Amino acid sequence: MRRSLHLTAAPALLALALSACQSGAPAPATGKSAALRNMEAVATAAHRCWFASKDATFASYSFANELNSFSGQPRFLLVPKGNFGGRPLLVVQAQGPAGQVTAFGPLLEGEHGARISADIRRWAGGDTGCGSTA
Repeated sequence: MRRSLHLTAAPALLALALSACQSGAPAPATGKSAALRNMEAVATAAHRCWFASKDATFASYSFANELNSFSGQPRFLLVPKGNFGGRPLLVVQAQGPAGQVTAFGPLLEGEHGARISADIRRWAGGDTGCGSTA
């Protein structure tokens, strides 16, 4: 009788032991949020079109990718070249259930602001091309 008690109790003890190992944190979501999907597309296009292409407009800036944000707002920054801790000159981020992409920073007020805004709008809309319409 004692042996059958152990066998019957084993599944319950196993479940109890496993529950003790859990942190209580919710399980990670499967799939990517709309914000992350949108920012990956915009960041990839920005890096390819502005930096990998060696566009002279962006030669004095560095691209700081922060897509792994735990705030739910994945983003990337443009900072002074080689100064990743410097004050961001452009912040492009996505947020909300629809993953709306927004941008702000002093670069948007400068000489190339219209072009930067047009590029970001185009990329956020799904066009991954580098040709600016501004």
